[in-house]
Amino acid sequence: MPDVRIRFLDLPAQYATLADEVRVAVDEVFRTQIFLLGPTVARFEQALARYLGAAAVVGVASGTDALYLALRAAGIGPGDAVLTTPFSFVATATAIARTGARPYFVDIEPASFNLDPAGVRRWVTETCRRAGGGLHARGGERVRAILPTHLFGRICDIDALAAIAREEGLDLVEDAAQAIGARTANARAAGALGRFGCFSFYPTKNLGGAGDGGAVVCAREADAAVVRTIARQGADGGPYRHVVLGLASRLDALQAAVLTVKLSRLDAWNAARRRHAARYEELVAATFGTGGPVRTPGLVAAHVYHQYVVRVPERDRVRALLAADGIETQVYYPIPLHLQPCFADLGQAPGDLPEAERASREALALPLYPELPEEAPAAVVAALARALDRR
Repeated sequence: MPDVRIRFLDLPAQYATLADEVRVAVDEVFRTQIFLLGPTVARFEQALARYLGAAAVVGVASGTDALYLALRAAGIGPGDAVLTTPFSFVATATAIARTGARPYFVDIEPASFNLDPAGVRRWVTETCRRAGGGLHARGGERVRAILPTHLFGRICDIDALAAIAREEGLDLVEDAAQAIGARTANARAAGALGRFGCFSFYPTKNLGGAGDGGAVVCAREADAAVVRTIARQGADGGPYRHVVLGLASRLDALQAAVLTVKLSRLDAWNAARRRHAARYEELVAATFGTGGPVRTPGLVAAHVYHQYVVRVPERDRVRALLAADGIETQVYYPIPLHLQPCFADLGQAPGDLPEAERASREALALPLYPELPEEAPAAVVAALARALDRR
């Protein structure tokens, strides 16, 4: 194996900048021995709600659970349909299926990798029927929500999707797992733009914990109460009284302690990500020119660059050459969701969603994290140029 010269991600480098503060926070949890719920979790939930400008935040066990709980709290279940993207982590769609509802996939915008509002509009107007005061999918399910992902840290065209949701009486549930800290031009936060927003605190995220964790962001306090009930085994506050079928999904206090320390640094970390992205953009333009073989995500003010993803020809061959040069990269996502074996029963085939399928062949994530050495982007782009020359 070649020596790694440039890592894709270096979590120990980040920890070194805040180790003492994290240890103090974690030690306090051990001192109190309150590991589940309690004041440490409540303080984090309140701090995150203030940061996002949201009515309420409920800490849960993972980002996957956050999606499921949001959908359940919206009343979505068997006989329902939810529109979503085919180019995302599998949890975006499996959360829909876990409720008993059916995911319907609509293709993505090629530039942003995000759900295409024009495609959603066509799907609604051309394939659905209106009956009984509701919108029904071709399989007969009642369409209840749109679930877009703010992929790689870039906010989707949320205003266009929200307009469709309003017109059709649908809920808007955001998968904001990769976009914490991203804000629209009028300073609205990703995750606080719909009825529900869902975050993951998986360690590699822009705001990552020391294990699994997640949060449901609620536009209404009443919705937060429903999320809490479902996430706490369906209990409504009475002793051993369970009003719905729930699950055990709680953000533990150790994770909340770590996340509270990190939240105060999030904006600075996201600014560093934008700085590295700007350097990549500059270097790619100088090396390949406009219209060259490497297409970049561009500089977008709201982007927090959870990943810096370019499109390259012969992606897998190029990636192997970069690895041989000591540069780590990642592929998100090599199989679009509509072609995943777990969704074979939905009946979609290659060619049905061409933009998502093209992205799955071309997308390559380059090293980018706040502590990335300043000289790294130049080395990565130089290696990328060498790889593309070796055809």
